Amino acid sequence: MVNSSEGKKKISFRQKNPTECPVCSAEFHREELFSGGGRLIAGGLTDELRRKYQENKKYGKIYPLAYLVTVCPSCYYASYPKDFGDLSSEEIEKLRELTPARKNAINKYFGKIDFNSDRNLLLGAASYMLAVDCYILRDKKVAPTFKSAVSSIRAAWLFGDLAMEIPDRPYKKISVFFYKKAYNFYMKVIDYIQTGKEPAEAAGNMGPDSDKNWGYDGILYLTAILTVKIGSKDPDIKKRIENFENSKRYLSRLFGIGKSSKSRPSELLDKTRDLYDKINEMLEKWTQEMENPEK
Repeated sequence: MVNSSEGKKKISFRQKNPTECPVCSAEFHREELFSGGGRLIAGGLTDELRRKYQENKKYGKIYPLAYLVTVCPSCYYASYPKDFGDLSSEEIEKLRELTPARKNAINKYFGKIDFNSDRNLLLGAASYMLAVDCYILRDKKVAPTFKSAVSSIRAAWLFGDLAMEIPDRPYKKISVFFYKKAYNFYMKVIDYIQTGKEPAEAAGNMGPDSDKNWGYDGILYLTAILTVKIGSKDPDIKKRIENFENSKRYLSRLFGIGKSSKSRPSELLDKTRDLYDKINEMLEKWTQEMENPEK
C-alpha cells in the first residue's frame, strides 16, 4: 500500500500546502486518496453497512477509510479535516495535556509508527483510535458523540482486518473493544439527536462508511444491529429486553412505509426486515426464559 516505492502505482498524493497542528504547531502535508482511475473496485455491503472492496490487481489492496482522519505526526492530535483547526483554547489545553497518554497508547499497541509515512491499514486503525480519544475532549458544537461513534465502528472494522493479517497481535480484542464503544456511543447519539443535545447538522456525513451517507436511517439501523451483536451479551436479561424493544421501534420507523426511495433504498429495507425478524426471535426466547426460569 505504500505508494511512493518504485514499481508501485500511486493511490494517494500529498497536499501542496502544509497543515499546521493547532495543538503543537507542527506542520505536515496531509495525504489524500486519489479518486477515479479505477483504483477502487466496490464489492458488496455488509450487515453493518460497510462497503467491501476487491483487491485491485494494478494498485493492490486499498482501504479508503484509512485516509479520512487527519493526524498530527508530532503530538497525535486527530480529527476529521473539517474540525481539525476549529479548536477553542480550552480544547487545545486539554488535548495538549493528554499528548503523552495518546503516545503511550499508540506505543503500547503498535510500537513505533510514523504518521508522516503513507497510510496503510495499520496507520488507518491507529488514526481512528486517536480520533475517539480526541473527540471525547471536544466541544458539543462539532457533534463529538456522533464522531466518536462513527470513529469507533470504523476502528472496530480496521482492527478486525488487522487481526486477520496479523493474528499474533491483540487486534481482535481491540476490535471487540471498539464494537462495544460504538454500541454505547450510538445509543447516546439517538438520544442526543432527539433532544438536540448536540447539533445534528455538525455530524456531516453520517456514514458509517465513506461511500454513502445513510443519514438518520443508517444511525437507527446500525444502533439496532449493534444491539443484536453487543447488547445481546448483557448479563441483565431485563436490560437486554428493554434495549431490544427500543431497537424494534427504531426499525419499525425504517420499514413502516414499506416502499423504497432514493433516501431509503431497498437494500437498507431488506436488511432492516431481516434484522427485525431476528430481534423478534430473540425477544420471544428471552421472554419465555423470564416466564419459565426453571426450564
